[in-house]
Amino acid sequence: MQTNFTLAQLADSGVAESEKILRNCVHCGFCTATCPTYTLLGDELDSPRGRIYLIKDMLENDRPASAKVAKHIDRCLSCLSCMTTCPSGVHYMHLVDHARKHIEETYRRPLGERLLRSMLATTLPSPTLFRLSLIGAWFAKPFAALLPGRLKGLVKAAPTSIPARSSVDHPQIFPAEGTRRARVALLSGCAQPVLDPQINEATIRLLTRHGVEVVVAKGAGCCGSLTLHMGREAQALVAARANVEAWMREIDGEGLDAIVINASGCGTTVKDYGFMLRDDPDWRAAAETIAGLAKDISEVMLDLGLQTPERQPKARVAYHAACSMQHGQKVVEQPKSLLKTAGFEVTAIGESHLCCGWAGTYNVMQPEISQKLKERKIGNIERSKPDIIAAGNLGCITHIGGGTDIPILHTVQLLDWATGGPLPKALEGHETLLH
Repeated sequence: MQTNFTLAQLADSGVAESEKILRNCVHCGFCTATCPTYTLLGDELDSPRGRIYLIKDMLENDRPASAKVAKHIDRCLSCLSCMTTCPSGVHYMHLVDHARKHIEETYRRPLGERLLRSMLATTLPSPTLFRLSLIGAWFAKPFAALLPGRLKGLVKAAPTSIPARSSVDHPQIFPAEGTRRARVALLSGCAQPVLDPQINEATIRLLTRHGVEVVVAKGAGCCGSLTLHMGREAQALVAARANVEAWMREIDGEGLDAIVINASGCGTTVKDYGFMLRDDPDWRAAAETIAGLAKDISEVMLDLGLQTPERQPKARVAYHAACSMQHGQKVVEQPKSLLKTAGFEVTAIGESHLCCGWAGTYNVMQPEISQKLKERKIGNIERSKPDIIAAGNLGCITHIGGGTDIPILHTVQLLDWATGGPLPKALEGHETLLH
Protein backbone atom coordinates (compact mmCIF):
# COMPACT_ATOMS: atom_id res chain seq x y z
CA MET A 1 0.00 0.00 0.00
CA GLN A 2 1.38 3.40 -0.97
CA THR A 3 1.50 5.97 1.83
CA ASN A 4 2.03 9.74 1.89
CA PHE A 5 3.03 10.64 5.43
CA THR A 6 5.15 13.74 5.93
CA LEU A 7 8.55 13.65 7.62
CA ALA A 8 7.03 15.56 10.52
CA GLN A 9 4.36 12.88 10.95
CA LEU A 10 6.93 10.09 10.74
CA ALA A 11 8.87 11.66 13.59
CA ASP A 12 6.16 10.23 15.83
CA SER A 13 7.05 6.64 16.75
CA GLY A 14 3.47 5.41 16.60
CA VAL A 15 2.88 6.89 13.15
CA ALA A 16 6.21 5.54 11.89
CA GLU A 17 5.31 2.00 13.01
CA SER A 18 1.83 2.26 11.52
CA GLU A 19 3.27 3.51 8.22
CA LYS A 20 5.50 0.42 8.01
CA ILE A 21 2.52 -1.82 8.67
CA LEU A 22 0.34 -0.07 6.09
CA ARG A 23 3.04 -0.46 3.44
CA ASN A 24 2.95 -4.24 3.91
CA CYS A 25 -0.73 -4.49 2.99
CA VAL A 26 -1.29 -5.57 -0.64
CA HIS A 27 -5.13 -5.34 -0.60
CA CYS A 28 -5.44 -9.09 -1.27
CA GLY A 29 -8.51 -9.51 0.94
CA PHE A 30 -7.52 -12.89 2.37
CA CYS A 31 -8.26 -11.39 5.80
CA THR A 32 -11.94 -10.88 4.98
CA ALA A 33 -12.53 -14.63 4.78
CA THR A 34 -11.57 -15.17 8.43
CA CYS A 35 -12.78 -11.93 10.04
CA PRO A 36 -15.68 -12.59 12.43
CA THR A 37 -17.35 -9.20 11.98
CA TYR A 38 -17.15 -9.33 8.18
CA THR A 39 -18.50 -12.89 8.29
CA LEU A 40 -21.51 -11.68 10.30
CA LEU A 41 -22.11 -8.22 8.84
CA GLY A 42 -20.78 -8.43 5.28
CA ASP A 43 -19.61 -4.80 5.40
CA GLU A 44 -16.16 -4.11 3.92
CA LEU A 45 -15.58 -1.47 6.59
CA ASP A 46 -16.04 -4.19 9.21
CA SER A 47 -13.22 -6.22 7.71
CA PRO A 48 -9.49 -5.78 8.42
CA ARG A 49 -8.91 -4.44 4.91
CA GLY A 50 -11.69 -1.90 5.28
CA ARG A 51 -10.48 -0.81 8.69
CA ILE A 52 -6.95 -0.46 7.36
CA TYR A 53 -8.23 2.00 4.74
CA LEU A 54 -10.08 3.97 7.43
CA ILE A 55 -7.01 4.06 9.66
CA LYS A 56 -4.71 5.10 6.80
CA ASP A 57 -7.00 7.94 5.79
CA MET A 58 -7.35 9.16 9.39
CA LEU A 59 -3.65 9.02 10.25
CA GLU A 60 -2.30 10.20 6.91
CA ASN A 61 -4.52 13.28 6.93
CA ASP A 62 -3.86 13.82 10.63
CA ARG A 63 -7.54 14.33 11.28
CA PRO A 64 -9.58 13.64 14.43
CA ALA A 65 -11.48 10.36 14.43
CA SER A 66 -15.04 10.57 13.18
CA ALA A 67 -18.07 8.73 14.55
CA LYS A 68 -17.91 6.46 11.48
CA VAL A 69 -14.28 5.52 12.08
CA ALA A 70 -14.89 4.96 15.79
CA LYS A 71 -17.88 2.70 15.04
CA HIS A 72 -16.00 0.37 12.71
CA ILE A 73 -12.80 0.26 14.79
CA ASP A 74 -14.88 -0.38 17.92
CA ARG A 75 -16.45 -3.36 16.17
CA CYS A 76 -13.03 -5.00 15.78
CA LEU A 77 -12.58 -7.81 18.31
CA SER A 78 -8.77 -7.77 18.09
CA CYS A 79 -9.08 -11.53 17.58
CA LEU A 80 -6.08 -11.30 15.19
CA SER A 81 -7.41 -14.02 12.92
CA CYS A 82 -6.47 -11.71 10.06
CA MET A 83 -2.82 -11.87 11.12
CA THR A 84 -2.86 -15.67 10.88
CA THR A 85 -4.38 -15.45 7.39
CA CYS A 86 -2.37 -12.53 5.99
CA PRO A 87 0.30 -13.66 3.49
CA SER A 88 2.08 -10.29 3.67
CA GLY A 89 2.84 -10.13 7.38
CA VAL A 90 0.65 -7.12 8.17
CA HIS A 91 0.92 -6.56 11.94
CA TYR A 92 -2.70 -5.54 12.35
CA MET A 93 -2.55 -5.73 16.17
CA HIS A 94 -0.12 -2.82 16.46
CA LEU A 95 -1.96 -0.84 13.80
CA VAL A 96 -5.41 -1.11 15.36
CA ASP A 97 -4.06 -0.37 18.84
CA HIS A 98 -2.48 2.81 17.49
CA ALA A 99 -5.79 3.71 15.85
CA ARG A 100 -7.63 3.19 19.12
CA LYS A 101 -5.21 5.50 20.90
CA HIS A 102 -5.82 8.16 18.23
CA ILE A 103 -9.58 7.72 18.58
CA GLU A 104 -9.40 7.98 22.36
CA GLU A 105 -7.41 11.22 22.07
CA THR A 106 -9.40 12.91 19.29
CA TYR A 107 -13.02 11.65 19.40
CA ARG A 108 -15.53 12.67 22.05
CA ARG A 109 -17.93 9.81 22.64
CA PRO A 110 -21.49 10.23 23.96
CA LEU A 111 -21.62 10.76 27.73
CA GLY A 112 -23.09 7.35 28.57
CA GLU A 113 -20.40 5.57 26.59
CA ARG A 114 -17.63 7.64 28.18
CA LEU A 115 -18.91 6.80 31.65
CA LEU A 116 -19.22 3.09 30.87
CA ARG A 117 -15.73 2.90 29.39
CA SER A 118 -14.27 4.79 32.35
CA MET A 119 -15.99 2.43 34.77
CA LEU A 120 -14.62 -0.64 32.96
CA ALA A 121 -11.11 0.82 32.74
CA THR A 122 -11.15 1.59 36.47
CA THR A 123 -12.76 -1.53 37.94
CA LEU A 124 -11.63 -4.45 35.76
CA PRO A 125 -7.85 -4.07 36.26
CA SER A 126 -8.29 -4.02 40.06
CA PRO A 127 -9.39 -7.29 41.72
CA THR A 128 -10.66 -5.36 44.74
CA LEU A 129 -12.75 -2.88 42.74
CA PHE A 130 -13.92 -5.63 40.38
CA ARG A 131 -15.12 -7.73 43.30
CA LEU A 132 -16.96 -4.74 44.77
CA SER A 133 -18.56 -3.97 41.43
CA LEU A 134 -19.81 -7.56 41.12
CA ILE A 135 -21.31 -7.34 44.60
CA GLY A 136 -23.01 -4.10 43.56
CA ALA A 137 -24.29 -5.75 40.37
CA TRP A 138 -25.71 -8.63 42.41
CA PHE A 139 -27.77 -6.20 44.48
CA ALA A 140 -28.85 -4.39 41.30
CA LYS A 141 -30.07 -7.52 39.52
CA PRO A 142 -33.74 -7.14 40.62
CA PHE A 143 -33.73 -3.66 39.09
CA ALA A 144 -31.87 -4.55 35.87
CA ALA A 145 -34.90 -3.87 33.67
CA LEU A 146 -34.89 -0.23 34.79
CA LEU A 147 -31.24 0.34 33.85
CA PRO A 148 -30.16 1.91 30.54
CA GLY A 149 -28.82 -0.11 27.57
CA ARG A 150 -25.55 -1.88 28.06
CA LEU A 151 -25.53 -1.32 31.80
CA LYS A 152 -28.62 -3.52 31.95
CA GLY A 153 -26.81 -6.31 30.12
CA LEU A 154 -23.75 -5.87 32.30
CA VAL A 155 -25.79 -6.33 35.49
CA LYS A 156 -27.63 -9.34 34.07
CA ALA A 157 -24.31 -10.97 33.12
CA ALA A 158 -22.88 -10.64 36.63
CA PRO A 159 -22.47 -14.03 38.36
CA THR A 160 -25.05 -15.05 40.95
CA SER A 161 -22.28 -15.98 43.36
CA ILE A 162 -18.71 -14.76 43.78
CA PRO A 163 -16.03 -17.21 44.93
CA ALA A 164 -14.17 -16.44 48.12
CA ARG A 165 -10.68 -14.99 47.83
CA SER A 166 -8.04 -17.65 47.30
CA SER A 167 -5.03 -17.96 49.57
CA VAL A 168 -2.75 -18.22 46.52
CA ASP A 169 -3.50 -14.81 45.06
CA HIS A 170 -1.15 -12.66 47.09
CA PRO A 171 2.66 -12.34 47.00
CA GLN A 172 4.37 -15.53 48.16
CA ILE A 173 6.54 -18.44 47.06
CA PHE A 174 5.32 -21.99 46.47
CA PRO A 175 8.20 -24.49 46.79
CA ALA A 176 8.75 -27.22 44.23
CA GLU A 177 7.99 -30.81 45.15
CA GLY A 178 11.16 -32.90 45.09
CA THR A 179 14.17 -31.62 43.20
CA ARG A 180 13.66 -28.11 41.87
CA ARG A 181 13.75 -28.10 38.07
CA ALA A 182 12.84 -24.47 37.45
CA ARG A 183 11.75 -21.23 39.12
CA VAL A 184 8.95 -19.21 37.54
CA ALA A 185 6.75 -16.21 38.27
CA LEU A 186 2.99 -16.58 37.84
CA LEU A 187 0.84 -13.67 36.71
CA SER A 188 -2.20 -13.84 39.00
CA GLY A 189 -4.23 -11.53 36.78
CA CYS A 190 -7.07 -9.18 37.67
CA ALA A 191 -10.48 -10.63 36.76
CA GLN A 192 -9.44 -14.28 36.97
CA PRO A 193 -8.73 -14.42 40.74
CA VAL A 194 -12.19 -12.92 41.34
CA LEU A 195 -14.26 -15.01 38.92
CA ASP A 196 -12.42 -18.35 39.05
CA PRO A 197 -9.58 -18.62 41.60
CA GLN A 198 -9.41 -22.39 40.97
CA ILE A 199 -7.45 -21.73 37.77
CA ASN A 200 -4.47 -20.22 39.58
CA GLU A 201 -4.71 -22.86 42.29
CA ALA A 202 -4.61 -25.65 39.70
CA THR A 203 -1.72 -23.96 37.88
CA ILE A 204 0.38 -23.76 41.04
CA ARG A 205 -0.35 -27.38 42.02
CA LEU A 206 0.52 -28.61 38.52
CA LEU A 207 3.79 -26.69 38.38
CA THR A 208 5.00 -27.53 41.88
CA ARG A 209 4.11 -31.19 41.30
CA HIS A 210 6.45 -31.10 38.31
CA GLY A 211 9.36 -29.67 40.29
CA VAL A 212 8.80 -25.96 39.65
CA GLU A 213 9.06 -23.25 42.30
CA VAL A 214 6.33 -20.68 41.71
CA VAL A 215 6.58 -17.04 42.73
CA VAL A 216 3.65 -14.64 42.94
CA ALA A 217 5.65 -11.43 42.85
CA LYS A 218 4.85 -8.37 44.92
CA GLY A 219 3.77 -5.47 42.71
CA ALA A 220 2.68 -7.56 39.70
CA GLY A 221 -0.94 -7.13 38.66
CA CYS A 222 -3.05 -6.39 35.60
CA CYS A 223 -1.15 -6.92 32.34
CA GLY A 224 -2.63 -3.79 30.76
CA SER A 225 -4.43 -5.43 27.84
CA LEU A 226 -7.94 -4.26 28.74
CA THR A 227 -7.01 -0.59 28.84
CA LEU A 228 -4.63 -0.89 25.87
CA HIS A 229 -7.44 -2.17 23.65
CA MET A 230 -9.66 0.67 24.83
CA GLY A 231 -7.11 3.17 23.51
CA ARG A 232 -5.87 4.13 26.98
CA GLU A 233 -2.23 3.52 26.24
CA ALA A 234 -0.84 5.57 29.13
CA GLN A 235 -2.82 3.51 31.65
CA ALA A 236 -1.69 0.27 30.01
CA LEU A 237 1.96 1.34 30.15
CA VAL A 238 1.70 2.03 33.88
CA ALA A 239 0.53 -1.57 34.37
CA ALA A 240 3.27 -2.90 32.10
CA ARG A 241 6.03 -1.01 33.96
CA ALA A 242 4.73 -2.26 37.32
CA ASN A 243 4.91 -5.87 36.13
CA VAL A 244 8.33 -5.42 34.55
CA GLU A 245 9.66 -3.90 37.78
CA ALA A 246 8.20 -6.68 39.95
CA TRP A 247 9.54 -9.50 37.78
CA MET A 248 12.95 -7.89 37.28
CA ARG A 249 13.36 -7.87 41.07
CA GLU A 250 12.89 -11.64 41.01
CA ILE A 251 15.29 -12.03 38.08
CA ASP A 252 17.93 -9.96 39.84
CA GLY A 253 17.32 -11.95 43.03
CA GLU A 254 17.02 -15.72 42.76
CA GLY A 255 16.32 -15.61 39.04
CA LEU A 256 13.42 -16.75 36.84
CA ASP A 257 13.31 -19.37 34.12
CA ALA A 258 9.93 -18.17 32.83
CA ILE A 259 6.98 -15.92 33.50
CA VAL A 260 3.96 -18.18 33.37
CA ILE A 261 0.62 -16.84 32.18
CA ASN A 262 -2.59 -18.86 32.21
CA ALA A 263 -4.87 -16.26 30.60
CA SER A 264 -4.08 -16.11 26.90
CA GLY A 265 -5.14 -12.47 26.45
CA CYS A 266 -2.65 -11.46 29.11
CA GLY A 267 0.01 -13.64 27.52
CA THR A 268 -0.33 -11.90 24.17
CA THR A 269 0.15 -8.52 25.83
CA VAL A 270 3.07 -9.46 28.11
CA LYS A 271 4.89 -11.02 25.16
CA ASP A 272 4.53 -7.63 23.47
CA TYR A 273 5.99 -5.56 26.33
CA GLY A 274 9.19 -4.99 24.38
CA PHE A 275 7.21 -3.23 21.66
CA MET A 276 4.94 -1.38 24.07
CA LEU A 277 7.89 0.15 25.95
CA ARG A 278 10.20 0.55 22.94
CA ASP A 279 10.33 4.36 23.28
CA ASP A 280 11.19 4.36 26.98
CA PRO A 281 14.97 4.15 27.41
CA ASP A 282 14.60 3.43 31.12
CA TRP A 283 12.37 0.40 30.56
CA ARG A 284 13.00 -0.88 27.03
CA ALA A 285 15.73 -3.44 27.81
CA ALA A 286 13.94 -4.82 30.88
CA ALA A 287 10.66 -5.02 28.96
CA GLU A 288 12.35 -7.02 26.21
CA THR A 289 13.76 -9.39 28.84
CA ILE A 290 10.33 -9.92 30.36
CA ALA A 291 8.67 -10.40 26.98
CA GLY A 292 11.27 -13.05 26.13
CA LEU A 293 10.55 -14.98 29.34
CA ALA A 294 6.74 -14.88 29.03
CA LYS A 295 5.16 -18.24 28.26
CA ASP A 296 1.69 -19.72 28.31
CA ILE A 297 1.27 -22.47 30.89
CA SER A 298 0.86 -25.02 28.07
CA GLU A 299 4.25 -24.05 26.61
CA VAL A 300 5.92 -24.49 30.00
CA MET A 301 4.24 -27.83 30.67
CA LEU A 302 5.14 -29.20 27.26
CA ASP A 303 8.79 -28.26 27.89
CA LEU A 304 8.69 -29.92 31.32
CA GLY A 305 6.93 -33.01 30.06
CA LEU A 306 3.67 -34.09 31.67
CA GLN A 307 4.22 -36.84 34.22
CA THR A 308 2.40 -40.14 33.82
CA PRO A 309 -1.26 -39.49 34.63
CA GLU A 310 -2.56 -40.99 37.87
CA ARG A 311 -6.04 -41.27 36.41
CA GLN A 312 -7.27 -42.63 33.10
CA PRO A 313 -10.04 -40.34 31.85
CA LYS A 314 -12.26 -41.50 29.03
CA ALA A 315 -13.83 -38.11 28.38
CA ARG A 316 -14.16 -36.54 24.95
CA VAL A 317 -12.84 -32.98 25.18
CA ALA A 318 -13.55 -30.19 22.71
CA TYR A 319 -10.58 -27.82 22.90
CA HIS A 320 -11.58 -24.23 22.20
CA ALA A 321 -8.56 -22.27 20.98
CA ALA A 322 -8.85 -18.74 22.32
CA CYS A 323 -8.04 -16.15 19.64
CA SER A 324 -5.28 -14.59 21.72
CA MET A 325 -3.74 -18.06 22.03
CA GLN A 326 -3.91 -19.33 18.45
CA HIS A 327 -3.65 -16.02 16.56
CA GLY A 328 -1.91 -13.77 19.07
CA GLN A 329 0.68 -16.16 20.49
CA LYS A 330 0.67 -18.87 17.79
CA VAL A 331 0.22 -21.47 20.53
CA VAL A 332 -1.88 -24.06 18.76
CA GLU A 333 -0.84 -27.67 19.28
CA GLN A 334 0.63 -27.54 22.81
CA PRO A 335 -2.67 -27.60 24.78
CA LYS A 336 -4.13 -30.36 22.62
CA SER A 337 -0.96 -32.41 22.89
CA LEU A 338 -0.99 -32.14 26.68
CA LEU A 339 -4.65 -33.13 26.90
CA LYS A 340 -3.97 -36.20 24.76
CA THR A 341 -0.98 -37.12 26.91
CA ALA A 342 -3.24 -36.85 29.96
CA GLY A 343 -5.53 -39.45 28.40
CA PHE A 344 -8.35 -37.32 27.01
CA GLU A 345 -9.84 -37.78 23.57
CA VAL A 346 -9.53 -34.37 21.90
CA THR A 347 -12.07 -33.50 19.23
CA ALA A 348 -11.96 -30.73 16.63
CA ILE A 349 -14.38 -27.80 16.60
CA GLY A 350 -15.80 -26.41 13.36
CA GLU A 351 -14.78 -22.85 12.46
CA SER A 352 -12.19 -22.99 15.22
CA HIS A 353 -10.53 -19.85 13.86
CA LEU A 354 -13.58 -17.70 14.64
CA CYS A 355 -13.83 -15.75 17.90
CA CYS A 356 -16.39 -16.70 20.55
CA GLY A 357 -17.23 -13.01 21.02
CA TRP A 358 -15.80 -12.37 24.49
CA ALA A 359 -12.74 -10.27 23.58
CA GLY A 360 -12.17 -8.47 26.89
CA THR A 361 -14.66 -5.60 27.21
CA TYR A 362 -16.10 -6.28 23.73
CA ASN A 363 -18.96 -8.38 25.11
CA VAL A 364 -20.11 -5.33 27.07
CA MET A 365 -19.43 -2.68 24.44
CA GLN A 366 -20.75 -4.66 21.44
CA PRO A 367 -23.28 -7.07 23.00
CA GLU A 368 -25.27 -7.86 19.83
CA ILE A 369 -22.26 -8.97 17.78
CA SER A 370 -20.79 -10.72 20.81
CA GLN A 371 -23.97 -12.72 21.36
CA LYS A 372 -24.17 -13.83 17.71
CA LEU A 373 -20.58 -15.03 17.78
CA LYS A 374 -21.19 -16.82 21.07
CA GLU A 375 -24.19 -18.68 19.65
CA ARG A 376 -22.23 -19.62 16.54
CA LYS A 377 -19.31 -20.89 18.62
CA ILE A 378 -21.54 -22.93 20.94
CA GLY A 379 -23.33 -24.45 17.94
CA ASN A 380 -20.02 -25.57 16.46
CA ILE A 381 -18.89 -26.99 19.80
CA GLU A 382 -22.10 -28.89 20.46
CA ARG A 383 -22.02 -30.44 16.99
CA SER A 384 -18.76 -32.15 17.95
CA LYS A 385 -20.64 -33.82 20.86
CA PRO A 386 -17.99 -33.44 23.57
CA ASP A 387 -18.29 -34.44 27.22
CA ILE A 388 -16.20 -31.46 28.34
CA ILE A 389 -14.98 -28.18 26.83
CA ALA A 390 -11.45 -26.96 27.61
CA ALA A 391 -9.98 -23.52 26.92
CA GLY A 392 -6.98 -21.46 27.95
CA ASN A 393 -8.68 -18.14 28.64
CA LEU A 394 -11.07 -17.21 31.44
CA GLY A 395 -13.09 -14.85 29.24
CA CYS A 396 -13.90 -17.59 26.73
CA ILE A 397 -14.74 -19.99 29.56
CA THR A 398 -17.14 -17.50 31.15
CA HIS A 399 -18.73 -16.48 27.85
CA ILE A 400 -19.23 -19.94 26.33
CA GLY A 401 -20.19 -21.45 29.69
CA GLY A 402 -23.12 -19.06 29.93
CA GLY A 403 -24.77 -20.64 26.90
CA THR A 404 -24.29 -24.40 27.18
CA ASP A 405 -24.83 -27.19 29.70
CA ILE A 406 -21.56 -28.88 28.69
CA PRO A 407 -19.01 -28.41 31.50
CA ILE A 408 -16.27 -25.96 30.49
CA LEU A 409 -13.04 -25.32 32.35
CA HIS A 410 -9.42 -24.31 31.90
CA THR A 411 -7.07 -26.80 30.27
CA VAL A 412 -4.76 -26.63 33.29
CA GLN A 413 -7.55 -27.85 35.57
CA LEU A 414 -7.89 -31.06 33.56
CA LEU A 415 -4.13 -31.57 33.53
CA ASP A 416 -3.98 -30.98 37.28
CA TRP A 417 -6.77 -33.49 37.94
CA ALA A 418 -5.22 -36.13 35.66
CA THR A 419 -1.86 -35.90 37.46
CA GLY A 420 -3.22 -36.08 41.00
CA GLY A 421 -5.11 -32.86 41.72
CA PRO A 422 -8.66 -32.52 43.05
CA LEU A 423 -11.78 -32.74 40.92
CA PRO A 424 -12.48 -29.30 39.43
CA LYS A 425 -15.65 -27.66 40.71
CA ALA A 426 -17.02 -27.45 37.16
CA LEU A 427 -17.05 -31.26 37.00
CA GLU A 428 -18.77 -31.90 40.31
CA GLY A 429 -21.81 -33.99 39.50
CA HIS A 430 -20.24 -35.04 36.19
CA GLU A 431 -17.78 -37.59 37.57
CA THR A 432 -19.11 -40.31 35.24
CA LEU A 433 -17.73 -38.33 32.28
CA LEU A 434 -14.20 -39.07 33.45
CA HIS A 435 -14.40 -42.84 33.73
